[in-house]
Amino acid sequence: MTTVKDGKSTRGWIRDRIKPEQIEKYLDNGRDFIDEPAIEQALASNRGCDAKRVRDILAKSLAIETLTPEETACLIHVTDPELLAEMRQTASAVKTKVYDNRFVTFAPLYLSNLCVNNCAYCGFRCSNHAETRLILSQDEVRRETEVLAGQIGHKRLIVVYGEHPKSGVEYMAETLRTIYDVKVKTRRGWGQIHRCNINGAPLQVEEYRIVRDAGLGTYQVFQETYHKATYAKLHPKNTIKGDYRWRLYCMHRAMEAGIDDVGIGPLVGLYDWKFEVMALLHHAIDLEKKFGIGPHTISFPRLEPAHNTPFLNDLPYRVSDEDFKRLVTVIRLAVPYTGMILTARETAQMRREVLPLGCTQYDASSRIGIGGYADRPDDRQQDDRQQFILGDTRSLDVVIRELAEAGYITSFCTAGYRCGRTGDKIMGLLRSGKEGQFCKLNAVITFREWLDDFASPETLAAGEKVIAREIEQVKQRQPEVFEAFMKYYEQTKAGKRDLYF
Repeated sequence: MTTVKDGKSTRGWIRDRIKPEQIEKYLDNGRDFIDEPAIEQALASNRGCDAKRVRDILAKSLAIETLTPEETACLIHVTDPELLAEMRQTASAVKTKVYDNRFVTFAPLYLSNLCVNNCAYCGFRCSNHAETRLILSQDEVRRETEVLAGQIGHKRLIVVYGEHPKSGVEYMAETLRTIYDVKVKTRRGWGQIHRCNINGAPLQVEEYRIVRDAGLGTYQVFQETYHKATYAKLHPKNTIKGDYRWRLYCMHRAMEAGIDDVGIGPLVGLYDWKFEVMALLHHAIDLEKKFGIGPHTISFPRLEPAHNTPFLNDLPYRVSDEDFKRLVTVIRLAVPYTGMILTARETAQMRREVLPLGCTQYDASSRIGIGGYADRPDDRQQDDRQQFILGDTRSLDVVIRELAEAGYITSFCTAGYRCGRTGDKIMGLLRSGKEGQFCKLNAVITFREWLDDFASPETLAAGEKVIAREIEQVKQRQPEVFEAFMKYYEQTKAGKRDLYF
């Protein structure tokens, strides 16, 4: 039996995880914010909306206002090809208005696949004895980071942990500090991770403060499914994850602990996607209601095959490619200010089709096997070390070249977080479109840095065209800062690093 640092057994650690008082304070008259009958009623009563109402809703979204459940239900039911095309065009316009034409790239870094839970769909579930269980040492974390920051060129990571006492909050904080400490010489400058987000288990309020102080960026937890009966079926009662409300209110606890940026999302395909989108909106609205700000990011990962996981072979709610595009479009319109993460679960072709519908973040060179970056430099996957099978394992260089050829700029900027443009501060800037002005400047500077330090000749050529166009836009749209911007840009070309506005 595993013993935790304070001498407590694994069984005792599990027993003490859930703090009911940290849930109950956020309930409304003893009820949580997922009112299933209300969601079903909104879906049922908003079928067949006329074109005028749909266009009025699109105008509201373009004004960067969160939609109501009734408005969102209306968009979910649109089937007219012309209106669907307008929805997609508006989703793209909303993204451009808030985030400009930039995309942010990151990499997932899995540090442990130890887990005490037994989720039916997950390769990490404790009953999956075909999984090779690993947890990285601090030296191994350092080696993984050296590859990511020094060879590939990432500046952002999403660090992933299973729920287990060995990878609890002390391990999380220690690994964050290790990652931030890595600095690697590159062609012209150095590689370093500037922002670590976490995809981890729900924590207690006091634990969130520990990871916050260790340099956490965004804390991300997926509800998996908001549908209570389905949730109960997939997550056994005798596990931590079996407590629906402990997970449902984890972002409330994170915000209470002073974490400005949180990430939410469903695991698409466990239940009806229409219900999940509506519930996701209710989650965003409740966060806005109680804390004044909604989720920093929303993810929408689709279920993918996992090693020795037969549950995934026959899914009654499997989401088609066309419905997946509709789902992404509606999320962008319903929560127009949020960042939207399109992961490498999807194939390269599917990502090309979905990206223009409002996405803002994109992973590349992804390896999700434990120790996969240092031990497996090619794109072969490690079935028995990873949670699921990826659909897109292309390199960051290839992805950036494709984005550049399509007219997009890849931003490696983390300035907003280090300047305090987080939480309610960044929400105001996002809703007004002003954050994009800062981001364009920093996107160009950080893209220049990445191109000089990491790009192949082909990607460098594609990137130069994008940079030339972006510099001209800054000159025309932001003449008051152009001189200072060009000073930073020229210093970056000369080899200086980590300059930002």
